[in-house]
Amino acid sequence: MQPTASSSDGIVELAEYPFGSPYFSPDLAPVNRAGRRWGMKDIAVLWISMSACIPTYMLASSLIDGGMNWWQAVLTIFLGNIIVLVPMILNAHAGTKYGIPFPVYCRPSFGLLGANIPALLRALVACGWFGIQAWIGGGALYRIGTVFFPQWEQLPKLFADPSVHFAGVNAAELACFFVFWLINIWVIYKGIESIRILLNFKAPLLILLGLAFLTWAYVRANGFGEMLSKPSEFSDGGAKAGQFWAFFFPALTANVGFWATLSLNIPDFSRYAYSQRDQAWGQALGLPTTMGLFSFIGVAVTSATAVIYGKPEWDPVVALSRFTNPVVLIFAMASLCLATLATNIAANVVSPANDFAHLWPRVINFRIGGFITGIIGILMQPWKLIADPTGYIFRWLVAYSALLGAVGGVLIADYFVIRHARLDQAGLYRKHGPYWYRGGFNPLAVVALLAGIAPCVPGFLATVNEKIQLPAIWTDLYHYAWFISFGISFALYIVLMMLFSRNNLAANERR
Repeated sequence: MQPTASSSDGIVELAEYPFGSPYFSPDLAPVNRAGRRWGMKDIAVLWISMSACIPTYMLASSLIDGGMNWWQAVLTIFLGNIIVLVPMILNAHAGTKYGIPFPVYCRPSFGLLGANIPALLRALVACGWFGIQAWIGGGALYRIGTVFFPQWEQLPKLFADPSVHFAGVNAAELACFFVFWLINIWVIYKGIESIRILLNFKAPLLILLGLAFLTWAYVRANGFGEMLSKPSEFSDGGAKAGQFWAFFFPALTANVGFWATLSLNIPDFSRYAYSQRDQAWGQALGLPTTMGLFSFIGVAVTSATAVIYGKPEWDPVVALSRFTNPVVLIFAMASLCLATLATNIAANVVSPANDFAHLWPRVINFRIGGFITGIIGILMQPWKLIADPTGYIFRWLVAYSALLGAVGGVLIADYFVIRHARLDQAGLYRKHGPYWYRGGFNPLAVVALLAGIAPCVPGFLATVNEKIQLPAIWTDLYHYAWFISFGISFALYIVLMMLFSRNNLAANERR
């Protein structure tokens, strides 16, 4: 079962698949050349489709609420995505070279069984995002329904007690949520190729609709309103300038955290790319540009709605629901549903489906893994995750960036520094092979992972519970969560592997 490498494009293929291995399944198998159908355009479209979504549109709102002006908010978002693009392209390299998905990419560093640790950390975050996007899509369906059934808005809330799972939701909202949830499950059932087709259809449509929405807002408001001319609250210099940097860095961390998930599991997509050039340029062209554009559209349209409706509407679903023409309203909401569906499937289903399949390869396949993702997404109560913009940024985005930054530090250190981008492809699926370590786990990777997360835990606890009083340094560290966890795990993993795993490393570097 030795791989054969092509020197012309650097793509490595297995001569024979290890079908008898308990750590192999068709969903986790390397993708051969015949299965690679994603060029640079497809990778760019992937990012345009995932970035052109409602959370991106609303992303600048909390930054402006925190005191930034519009261009500071948009620039912070753009910079965050330039930063996260670096680990994105680096982690994508193994997927393209060896055709492997994210959980298999974790095996050289964490071990064949230990790979379940980062895979499950990534999967649980995706489940939360899946629920958030499904809730947003259900909200768009609900708005379409109210055109035909206006009495829906008068329905009583199901539960008054906030501790109850569906508190604050009426029956129609809940039904629309589950309908949109089922649509997601149906696309999962159709498989990965249907996702590529969906993304290629959605990307140009959403760019055009976003620009059309921007034009409409400008014409209706005779400009973009006062928000785009409002000065920054940090513009006086001195102490206020210090306050800006105190807010800027956690905001930048949150924006890195926005796509920290995909910066890890990008091999789930790059494994289908024709070449490294396709995956790298496709991501560079698609990610930061679309994030910057759509966040600007969100700011500009919201500023205009303050003139049009008398108050700013950050939620595009709410803004569009004010359209009086039912045909325009239905088309707009249907487009939002499509946008949310494509983003949700690509960003929040592909990875956890593979991650859950990795737990039990012979029983859980991609479809079953996707169904598990959907169930957990409901249980995480997404309507509560996004109810508070401050909590959304500083408790959700920053918190999981600490987890995923540490994972990314270990993976990049292992693949590029320790192994010099060389893996034993057959050994990735073999028990007692070069990546078995101790009982399937690499304890050095686990130690590096925990060490990276540890400095961020006190600040997280103080953020979610105001009763916990800690020295300010812990909160400050938490605001840099992704950078700190990535840096510590990256450096410590290299040191530990160099000190304690020299013999193992020599064996692992076979092609």
